[in-house]
Amino acid sequence: MTVSLGFAMAVTIAVYVSGGVSGGHINPAISLAMCVTGRLKWTKLPIYILAQFLGAFVGAVAVFGIYYDAFMEYSNGILEVTGPNATAHIFATYPAPYLSLINGFADQVMSTAVLLLAVFAISDTRNNGVPKGLEPIVVGLLIIVLNFSLGMNSGCAMNPARDLGPRLFTAIAGWGMEVFTAGNNWWWVPVVAPMLGGVLGAMIYIVLIEIHHSDTQPVEENSVHGKHELTNVE
Repeated sequence: MTVSLGFAMAVTIAVYVSGGVSGGHINPAISLAMCVTGRLKWTKLPIYILAQFLGAFVGAVAVFGIYYDAFMEYSNGILEVTGPNATAHIFATYPAPYLSLINGFADQVMSTAVLLLAVFAISDTRNNGVPKGLEPIVVGLLIIVLNFSLGMNSGCAMNPARDLGPRLFTAIAGWGMEVFTAGNNWWWVPVVAPMLGGVLGAMIYIVLIEIHHSDTQPVEENSVHGKHELTNVE
């Protein structure tokens, strides 16, 4: 419960903080979907993704530093990826023992597709829009729903940066390369699947909803390549 709520509210605050600069891009899957659908310039994508991974890595460093004594006390100084005293899952997602790679891949594609479908709906000024300034809160509620309903299999990453960035940190900080081999080499699933799922969800929204809006509906002027995200639809 605390992880699901904390994760969602952290996203809400992050979007509020960065919304005026980038539109709140903190997820490579969202940034890629925006590029594919013409809402973000492709030249910005590598810069955004680099910043997203760097931010997630620094966040992991901060968590480890603040809770260093707790980690050492709990693990007796031995940082483990699996087992009763495992702590690597604090930083990145790992599959439940019963989960296959195929099922886990489908899980991540579906959860991220739903995320992007809803994000496009929230930012669509021709739909039942969210009052300006409240978009990050609605996105936070969306992430709570997704975590509660789809988090059991593998933690519902939905964001390659927030999974791979901290995973790289754990590999360096003492958990070792097992962070990449655990769970039948699980590490690539929360990196690749959300990128595919994000594009899928965006396309579903456009094909089934967006192109069917009436031309008579009022719409704000849009700059297709502006800061197009959760807080800005210019």
